[in-house]
Amino acid sequence: MKLPHPVREIRTINELLAGADAAARRMGDESPGPEHLLLAALAMDDGTARRAFARAGADPDAFGAACAPQHDAGPPKGVFNATPAGRRAFQEAVRLSKQVKPSRLLGAHVVAAVAGEQQGAAARILREMGVDAAALADAARAEAESAHAA
Repeated sequence: MKLPHPVREIRTINELLAGADAAARRMGDESPGPEHLLLAALAMDDGTARRAFARAGADPDAFGAACAPQHDAGPPKGVFNATPAGRRAFQEAVRLSKQVKPSRLLGAHVVAAVAGEQQGAAARILREMGVDAAALADAARAEAESAHAA
């Protein structure tokens, strides 16, 4: 993966992956999945994930609360190693970030990638919250474009 601003991108990737890993561990999951990436994106300093939720009329704080019942808390295990769905969501977020030049990975890219998932815990949680995943993905893409334009 060629990065135009490697230090900034590496910091962002580290923040995102460490946050996803921490979220998974808190929930007792062995490996982070899309829902953990989304929780990490919502906590990112760039604020784009939270603004994407708000743009779509969804409460970003409600996602974390809705995640808790989906997982049985247990002791943390292992080192960072995302689930296959988590890896796909991360790779899609990176792909989306490269569509705008200069590329810059944002929390909104993670929101768009995860909102595009049709199956799994994150998709189920968003449905249970009454969030229109397509509208959320559109809002996330619009938020990422706004952030790049700023």
